[in-house]
Amino acid sequence: MAKQNYNKLELTWIGKGEEPKLEPRILIENPEYSYGDPKSENMLIHGDNLLALKALEQDFTGKIKSIYIDPPYNTGNAFTNYDDGIEHSLWLSLINGRIKLLRNLLSEDGIIFISIDDNESHYLKVLCDEVFGRNNFVVNFVYRRRKTQANLTKNFAPVHEHILCYAKDIRYLKVYNLPLKEEYVKKMYKNPDNDPRGQWRLAPLLRPDNSKNREFELTMPNGRIIKGKWSCSEETFQRYIAENLLVVSETGSPNKKIFLNDNPGQIPNSWLDDVSTSEEASNEIAGIFGTNAAFEYAKPEGLIKHLLSISTKPGDLVLDSFLGSGTTASVAHKMGRKWIGIELGEHAKTHCFKRLSAVVDGEQGGISNSLDWQGGGGFKFYNLAPSLLNEDKYGNWIISKEYNAQMLASAMAKQEGFKYEPDEHVYWKQGKSSEKDFIFTTTQFITAELLDKINEDMQPGESVLIACKSYQDGGDNRHANISIKKIPHMLMGRCEFGKDDYSFNIVNMPLDENAENWVEPEVVNEKTSKKSNNNDSIPGLFD
Repeated sequence: MAKQNYNKLELTWIGKGEEPKLEPRILIENPEYSYGDPKSENMLIHGDNLLALKALEQDFTGKIKSIYIDPPYNTGNAFTNYDDGIEHSLWLSLINGRIKLLRNLLSEDGIIFISIDDNESHYLKVLCDEVFGRNNFVVNFVYRRRKTQANLTKNFAPVHEHILCYAKDIRYLKVYNLPLKEEYVKKMYKNPDNDPRGQWRLAPLLRPDNSKNREFELTMPNGRIIKGKWSCSEETFQRYIAENLLVVSETGSPNKKIFLNDNPGQIPNSWLDDVSTSEEASNEIAGIFGTNAAFEYAKPEGLIKHLLSISTKPGDLVLDSFLGSGTTASVAHKMGRKWIGIELGEHAKTHCFKRLSAVVDGEQGGISNSLDWQGGGGFKFYNLAPSLLNEDKYGNWIISKEYNAQMLASAMAKQEGFKYEPDEHVYWKQGKSSEKDFIFTTTQFITAELLDKINEDMQPGESVLIACKSYQDGGDNRHANISIKKIPHMLMGRCEFGKDDYSFNIVNMPLDENAENWVEPEVVNEKTSKKSNNNDSIPGLFD
């Protein structure tokens, strides 16, 4: 029997530890669905979200400031178009792989929010404790998703959900305060003396119940002598008088002005009962897609605005890998954040693209009025590339015919840990892992003469890895600074090739079956086979 580790608390389930070896795919821009500013860094990605997160890993590890996800809840309910009644262990395995990748993408001061309900919230909490470390748990928000009574169960009417919140490293976490509520400001802050410093409220200077304050006598401006425990020194009291900060109440009690402009704002709390509801979310979506496109479990823009307000500043990068109808990306865009959204189904085009292009054009739903949103910006639409290797009819693994020169070179660079950056002048410098370490991918037969020519071009200290289909005998030992590997043999056993679906069995968006004229949608299994036509003829790449 294996030795027990009694110092570690761990959630176990069937299949844990059997995570798939994911293929690091490349992303291919689809200009047909890119929209707005062509220089935009915002990304809308169409493809399996586990593979898409793996595709982002090389370039975005440690760069995402805030992540919000709203994964399938594993409720066991049989939705016609949204089968999220996945067996418990399978659900944990599916979410576990995604949580691990998301953690890697977070910046050192990053934060993640995960919406969930009672069916899995407690298991998810323990799972996240293991992935993030229990000390990096921040808070469990309780979100009141509906204000009306919902008689959906026999005994209780559920009206809340949870939002688990974890930091990448809680030592560096910065949570931003919220603006004070307007009704509070109107009630508490006045300016009866027209102080040029703005509105103010009063804070008492006498604290008789605070034993830490000092007890002494002070003479008020009207000559009255007060003996008590003061929250300031005599010198500070005199400064308050000199700076017009002292206000004496009708009862003669001394107070200090606290200016609205100096207020740091409201500390966020964990009870979210005033940040919009699911009913409002349905109305927001209906305003964009029409009344027949109600999404029962969509999140309202007000909720996402609240979470991004306390976790990000303009210019920060936000990610949602379960983009759904596009709410997170829409809110991030309106708030001036950069964003990455990932969605699997055809609705990446029919819904996410439509909604986000409307945002760029200045749509006025959701939080637009509160932010005075007038439109602008843009995004680029990406397809997840097909698998690099496929099996032929004889069971042999071969390079996918859907890959052109640029795609193959880019994919091999990613496979080997190089950044794909083709040199404008030196054809064999397609990617680099350092200033002097390069990769060159080709299906051309590598001869001794070609190796000698590359070697002559190389500067002192430079090295190159050549990924090719075949090479002349002895070529792998011809030059110490040139390494050669054969495609596809060099890739075998590294990862799962030929698999495109690690999904939660999401067929389409959750639709409201009671909506008028609801029609069951056709199941679509779209293959991301669109090719790039750029740089198809890199010297020496193909025969």
